[in-house]
Amino acid sequence: MESYTGPIVRRYLLELEDRLRSDGLGVPLHVMQSSGGILTAESARARPLQTLLSGPVGGAIACAELSRQSGRRNLIGVDMGGTSFDVSLIVDGEPDVSAEAQLEGLPMLMSVVNIHTVGAGGGSVAWSEAGGLRVGPRSAGARPGPACYGRGGTEPTVTDANLVLGRIDPEGFAGGQMTLDTDAAKTAVAALGESFGLDTTEMAEGICTVANSKMAQAIRTITVSRGIEPRDSSLVAFGGAGPMHAVFLAQELGIAETIVPRFPGAFSAWGMLQTRIRKDFTEPYFFLDADLDAADMAATLRRMQEQGLATLDDEGVKPEQRAVAHAVDIRYEAQEYTLTVPLTDADEPGRPEFLTAVAERFAQQHQDRYGHANLGAPIEFVALRTTAFGDLGKPAPQEWPVARSEEVPHVVRTVVFDGRPCETMLIRRDDLGAAHRFAGPAIVVEATATTVVPPGFQVTVDDAGSLIIRAQQEVEA
Repeated sequence: MESYTGPIVRRYLLELEDRLRSDGLGVPLHVMQSSGGILTAESARARPLQTLLSGPVGGAIACAELSRQSGRRNLIGVDMGGTSFDVSLIVDGEPDVSAEAQLEGLPMLMSVVNIHTVGAGGGSVAWSEAGGLRVGPRSAGARPGPACYGRGGTEPTVTDANLVLGRIDPEGFAGGQMTLDTDAAKTAVAALGESFGLDTTEMAEGICTVANSKMAQAIRTITVSRGIEPRDSSLVAFGGAGPMHAVFLAQELGIAETIVPRFPGAFSAWGMLQTRIRKDFTEPYFFLDADLDAADMAATLRRMQEQGLATLDDEGVKPEQRAVAHAVDIRYEAQEYTLTVPLTDADEPGRPEFLTAVAERFAQQHQDRYGHANLGAPIEFVALRTTAFGDLGKPAPQEWPVARSEEVPHVVRTVVFDGRPCETMLIRRDDLGAAHRFAGPAIVVEATATTVVPPGFQVTVDDAGSLIIRAQQEVEA
């Protein structure tokens, strides 16, 4: 794998560093890892595989920071752009991380934030197959793009469908930098509608419904596989198109609360500013609990800790900004699959209660993940893990300006919901202040995204500037 990706990553990073230096930028360049941490560009060139799948990880780390700031322990992050829909989980305030992953069927033994991706985005093409409607995974891309871009595209996309329904402001798209061609979108959607005997509006809603169902299934896939009930989490929507579909997804999944953070189109980039330098180390360590040599395990962990802290020298991390965390991979005897069990500061292998505490923690994780556990059954230690962290600091949270009046500035547009044209508020997000409150239907537009609020939902702007969207009856209750 590295022989394919390594040269490309190294060349790109070298060229990027040269351009930054020529522009007078003297600070170090850091690169996001698939584990959720960052590395200097020099270290990333030496370990290019660590950058695989790291793009969407910034959104997961942003959700983790939002969890810490808001006190919401469980979040489902949905990042929808032009070509893909990425789902991530925050469980008990931390991103869901696996010790291994697969790429194109090839195993990768490295820490990876779990991201489930499906081909559903604003540019996903709607088409007919065997008498049924399909949306994606084929995408119109940026060029020619959706028909409404006016760049020669003729196939209907999710963006075209939303424009036909009035859910996108054609003059305010991409912060007003682009004017969309509504007639071209209607022509493309109407042509597909003829094959199904549907008018243009019905076809547009059908496209959105199929896309939403596909994305909802992606959320079920990643949550159910972790033993998580979606209704127990809040949905965080970001990316250019995520807030446009998020409330519909929450409604289908029974999720009570949808959160649209500030600058949703740049939310993943903000997340990259919230993380730390991270170095991961793993050693095989095969012992049954009955055969465990506690002194040897403690010595091995100390050695791994010293190794991890020493590697932070090359990352420019000061000694007082360093920290480590330990974990152990455990499975039931004669089983194949392991779970990574964190070790706390109180977990000293030499203590009599060490095995009991770790076994109970493993049993709880096994219950949460697989729905059953067998506390007291022999367990097997498989590997030791040490993670070294370097804190580089992060921007302080900023409060959103408080609304000066209860009135929400808006204009009225006609938008289709459930086949009915509805008088809908069109609101500029820059006009919203903390404590502003309004009921749907509403469209909130900004430079990086559009948020769609269907009828029956209410929006409150919190102190951080996030849009908190809940069903009207739940707010009144």
